[in-house]
Amino acid sequence: MSHLLENSVKFTIKNALKTILLFVSILLSSISFCQDSLSVLFIGNSYIFTNDLPTIFKNLTNSMGDIVTVDSKTNGGFTFQSHTNDPLTFQKIHNKPWDFVVLQGQSQEPSFPYSQVNTSTLPYAVQLADSVYENNACSQVHYFMTWGRQNGDPQWDSINTFNKMNSRLRDAYLRIADSSKASVSPSGPAWKYVIDNYPTINLFSSDGSHPSYAGSYLSACVFYSSIFEKSPVGATFIGSLDPNTALILQQAAALTVLDSISTWRLIHFDSLVQVDFTATELVPGNQIQFNSTASIYTDNLTWHFGDDTFSSDPNPIHEYTYNGSFVVSLIGTGVCGSDTAYQVINITSASLENQLKEAINCFVNNNGEIELIWKNNALDLSSVKLFSASGDLLPYQFEKRSQNHYILNTNAKGFLYLYTNDSISRNYFKLIKQ
Repeated sequence: MSHLLENSVKFTIKNALKTILLFVSILLSSISFCQDSLSVLFIGNSYIFTNDLPTIFKNLTNSMGDIVTVDSKTNGGFTFQSHTNDPLTFQKIHNKPWDFVVLQGQSQEPSFPYSQVNTSTLPYAVQLADSVYENNACSQVHYFMTWGRQNGDPQWDSINTFNKMNSRLRDAYLRIADSSKASVSPSGPAWKYVIDNYPTINLFSSDGSHPSYAGSYLSACVFYSSIFEKSPVGATFIGSLDPNTALILQQAAALTVLDSISTWRLIHFDSLVQVDFTATELVPGNQIQFNSTASIYTDNLTWHFGDDTFSSDPNPIHEYTYNGSFVVSLIGTGVCGSDTAYQVINITSASLENQLKEAINCFVNNNGEIELIWKNNALDLSSVKLFSASGDLLPYQFEKRSQNHYILNTNAKGFLYLYTNDSISRNYFKLIKQ
């Protein structure tokens, strides 16, 4: 009997362990399944499909412990205008609510003369970006800031070297990003850093234009730093590169991107709604001019001035009526989230008139007495004076009832005005005594 019981207990424990292990397995699978994953669509041409840049970026990202899914729409030699004329490009854009859409023009077009870029490049780059935002208000557009050709473009003196062409591309892509409220992934500047400091690393293929594998790997590192705002240094995926070369390229991308996040207009995917503000003291010093800045994903702004007053004006002027330290907050909200910015404003020059408005709660009680509840201990009682409606200075006394609680004793009748001095206008504080 005991032998049967022992076997029964063993069987029960064994089944219980199986159940626990199965539960843990399901739980882990659920956690993995629910983990956030960023989606990135690449739209461009042969600079993207050479060496399969999207896949290099995906493998690099996964090796860093982050998750990304990628897709692409690339056609050899396509310009921004070419993509706007291709329904398949818009089909890709509207295929899903992408987290990021990378847009790349033909390798030369942004470096062409300013007027030509304005008519043949900029409008179509903006049109593609608008389509991305229309598909998903929380998508981010990243322009792929490509590199100058190895020997530049010989057709114009202004871009006939790598450095000249690279510089023109940099300026143009920043201008395009600014016009379409987008950001850039600065491959061109990262290429310049490597070429200047590690000339033995060949980033170009044999045509002096398209990337070698090292060039594509460097761009993938730049995309990783731009999208995740993290360093790719330490990525275990290095493709066909030797470890030392891969490390140099990882470091170059981190240095190029992370030291200049604001230059490249980058916004972290977890912080699409971003607000900030400046505060400028006006004359007199109790007036403050507030000016807000907000990301394109911010739809509404609300100010809390720290003195129980509010505003929805983007750039309000606020007057503080009493001295003190005030915690000012600006709250930005939108469909993609919210953000709050704070500053402490110190006011030391609010006028006695305004201080008096905030300092006194005044009323006539049931006994016909004028009661004053003093709310500001710092206000000097000796500065207060009583006037009639005709402007005559009247005698009075303060009778203290308790801490900050007074009775104003006066024989005057009718409308009485309380001032902090006899030069202040008479329309801000009125007492009635029957």
